[in-house]
Amino acid sequence: MNKAHIIALYDQDQRKDLVYPNMRREVTPTVVRHIDTSDIGEGTITYSQLHEANADDVIREQVSYFESIGQDFEWKVYDYDTPPDLKERLESHGFSVAEAEALVVLDVAEAPEILYQPVRHHVQRIIIPEQLADVQTVEQQVWGEDSSWVVDFLGDALNNYPEQMSVYVAYVDAQPASAAWTYFPENSQFASLWGGATISSFRKQGLYTSLLAVRVQEAKARQVNYLTVDAMPMSRPILERFGFEMIAFSYPCTWKCESQ
Repeated sequence: MNKAHIIALYDQDQRKDLVYPNMRREVTPTVVRHIDTSDIGEGTITYSQLHEANADDVIREQVSYFESIGQDFEWKVYDYDTPPDLKERLESHGFSVAEAEALVVLDVAEAPEILYQPVRHHVQRIIIPEQLADVQTVEQQVWGEDSSWVVDFLGDALNNYPEQMSVYVAYVDAQPASAAWTYFPENSQFASLWGGATISSFRKQGLYTSLLAVRVQEAKARQVNYLTVDAMPMSRPILERFGFEMIAFSYPCTWKCESQ
């Protein structure tokens, strides 16, 4: 995989041109931002083109803009963004910087053969919101916290743009054991993998591999060229064993509106 080529393609496809459901895309000379229009989410800055001389002014402008509409927002910084200290500048302006995530990419055409084998576990695609309770069960047991947001977020997707969200649950003896989903943006060469959670008592049975295989096979059938994951340290080595390659570290930087 040509890393420079993939980064350029990713920036154009996923950071500059992408349009999200329930969001209004706005392009300025320095940033691409998305404004939540659903009243339940937050805004985001997906791309910026800054330099040493204007970075602090642009940061203040974006904070002022989102404060004026009373909306929290995330500024996603990649380690190749400019200026090189953009993350530190955001932090100095009051942004909360989360743990680094490794952006890993799989060329679907080069996925290992194991991901194209018939899936041996009982994996079911969730197509109606009423079935999302099984996804919530998995997420809640894995993370030990309220996961009702899963039902709200994925339920909205299944109701309003089902062609862009594929949700899967793996079952063991009729019990939900593992869950994951894929987001397919419109007119994009990329799709992103999310979830990938398995209840501890069901681990080391190949459920993660089965859910990954189902999603890779769907991506190929839908003629998607690349799959991405914002991988945490635990999942990155697993994904790399299946052919994913890291192209960058990213840092979610969050601003909470003072007016709220």
